[in-house]
Amino acid sequence: MTMTARWITALLLVLCLPLPAEERPVSFRNDVMAVLAKGGCNSGPCHGNANGKAGFKISLRGEDPEYDYNSLVRDMFGRRINTATPGESLLLLKATATVAHEGGKRFDHDSLEYEILKKWIAAGAEPDPENTPTVTEMQVTPRSRVLLEPDFAAQLSVTAGFSDGSKRDITRLAVYEPASLAMKASPGGLITAENPGETTVMVRYLNQHQPVHLAFVPARPDFKWSSPRANSYVDRHIDAKLRTLRMNPSAVTGDHQFLRRAYLDLLGVLPTAGEARAFVLSPDKKKRQRLIRELLDRPEFAEHWATKWADLLRIEEKALDRKGVELFHRWIRESIADNKPVDQFVREIITARGSTYQNPPANFYRSARTPITRAETAAQVFLGTRLQCAQCHNHPFDKWTQDDYYDWAGLFARIDYKVLENRYRDGLDKHAFEGEQIVFTAMKGEVKNPRIGKDSSPRFLGRTEPIDDDQDRLQELAAWLTGPENRLFARVQANRIWYHLMGRGIVDPIDDFRATNLPSHPELLEELTADFVGSGYSLKHLVQVIMNSRAYQTSALPNDTNADDVINYSHAQVRRIDAEEMLDALSHVTGAPLEFDGYPEGFRAGQIPGVHAVAIRRSQITDADKFLQVFGKPERLLATEEERSCTTNLGQAFQLMTGPALTELLNNKNGRLDRMLAAGKTSGEMLDELYWTALARPPSIAENAAFSRHLEQAIDKRAALEDITWAIVNSKEFVMRH
Repeated sequence: MTMTARWITALLLVLCLPLPAEERPVSFRNDVMAVLAKGGCNSGPCHGNANGKAGFKISLRGEDPEYDYNSLVRDMFGRRINTATPGESLLLLKATATVAHEGGKRFDHDSLEYEILKKWIAAGAEPDPENTPTVTEMQVTPRSRVLLEPDFAAQLSVTAGFSDGSKRDITRLAVYEPASLAMKASPGGLITAENPGETTVMVRYLNQHQPVHLAFVPARPDFKWSSPRANSYVDRHIDAKLRTLRMNPSAVTGDHQFLRRAYLDLLGVLPTAGEARAFVLSPDKKKRQRLIRELLDRPEFAEHWATKWADLLRIEEKALDRKGVELFHRWIRESIADNKPVDQFVREIITARGSTYQNPPANFYRSARTPITRAETAAQVFLGTRLQCAQCHNHPFDKWTQDDYYDWAGLFARIDYKVLENRYRDGLDKHAFEGEQIVFTAMKGEVKNPRIGKDSSPRFLGRTEPIDDDQDRLQELAAWLTGPENRLFARVQANRIWYHLMGRGIVDPIDDFRATNLPSHPELLEELTADFVGSGYSLKHLVQVIMNSRAYQTSALPNDTNADDVINYSHAQVRRIDAEEMLDALSHVTGAPLEFDGYPEGFRAGQIPGVHAVAIRRSQITDADKFLQVFGKPERLLATEEERSCTTNLGQAFQLMTGPALTELLNNKNGRLDRMLAAGKTSGEMLDELYWTALARPPSIAENAAFSRHLEQAIDKRAALEDITWAIVNSKEFVMRH
């Protein structure tokens, strides 16, 4: 071959090779849009806001590239782009803070972001040709990693796949968002931590996103696994992760703490002094398993767990009226007492129609008056899916689009009401009802999708095909929602049961299941779900499985390896008991009945079906009602457990220290204090009864000595007994669930 031929061959080979990355034409959709995301320009607080910022608006997280192109290039007479002198483009001047920019500097002149934008502008700021490949997938490595101190840095690598089959390293263009503020992400995907801990990093590139789980583990060179005994698969999964994290679980809690915990979690009440003594002093090695079975059959179990569903299903008097509240609550309570399968329970709610008095679950639709409210409530309660963000735009953290949102809402579009009567006194309040209503399915009615200006096509979440128009939408929805193909329903309900017993969901928040909110123990959640389904969706079965685990029965006292743990169930989480539990416990200790507006004396707070039996403006609410408000009983305006507050504040401290509810209970002349004095009990006997009643244990030697001395030296024995009772119920041991 001649020299000329060799040069020609070499030239042809070069021409056939793909362009190096630095010579590839800049794509608006694949490069410029990625830069806008990288700089945070299309985020909610910035120009992705519904109203934009400083007169410049682009779509949230780049969901509409065509709109964004027009905003950048053509809006405001094209003042943001200068193709003749690219460096003078307002887009670059603002982003580099060369001129005043409310969002501050987003990148430097020598950065990759600046180079991409400048090249695109210099090339004419053209839109992409029709044959430009689009991103179809994204791969992040590693997807999960455990790092041992001092190696507290993880480099992520990101590759994008495109519609033409090509792949490209986009590590520098991806967005990295650690869930923990204690973790930092560099522009190049280096995730670092200053202290031990776990985090999820959401990695985004255009419309692709993937979560990465990272655990930064302290070295603990002297760590030795304690090899605790596993009671069930629950403990095996918990222990496997704890061992990886070099963390030992706490010891099993004592009998009196377990007893109090079990009563509060299952019944919402405290054990009597007799019940506490009998349990703690029993030598039966299987007494904990026996206790759990016994508590599940008590009426308080159904009452207590009915309250949890009443919170979710918004059972309150304004929308349902008092009769509707009581009927719906009774139906829930009886369903739980009968251990009705949870899937059947939900199907009966979804398909309920007819009289809200004759068919109580129809009240679910009475409190959710619009297709939008019904759709969001059903998704959040039954599928653990928060759709609200997709109402105005595609969900920024999940896969749901606006079309998904309105097509799902379309399933509830034909629900209508016949108001037989409305005796509500305030004629100006159009959202309040008092009287029977009929829930029925209309022949017509659709939800309009504002994105396309047309009626939605009713379909299930995650499905592409709409349901047939001649089908009963609610029947089809109920069958799909609780059917075997929809594993998410069972997973959400199993996670909810776990949350109510353990204080934190495996997926947390428990109504926010999405790809970017990873479960702390995915294998455990799957086995719990399989067990739940295999038991016939039995609430009582799964409760027993969880409570019999060592993980449930661990002490709240941390050890030197798990003191900072809040998500791995290495020790019990101390939390304040709920409002109803607190008030009923005070009544239990003082032996004095409670008084609620609209209910007979002696009615427990945990038995109240609604929120306000009598409208606040119609009468003066009792001190007990005020107590529940202060301690966070929800108004039931939202379909989420997060509306119930278990935080502590000064108002609660006042209620316990000098509040009228506690004062009234302590002053009751027919209560426990007067009965003990009338019976002539000794100081030791009275203290013993108070401690066993309030804390399920006897007083310590020091407590007995101090309080006995206070009683014996007091001129007014009753006042001294009040002081002691006040001190006990204001202790952390009483107020908290350990």
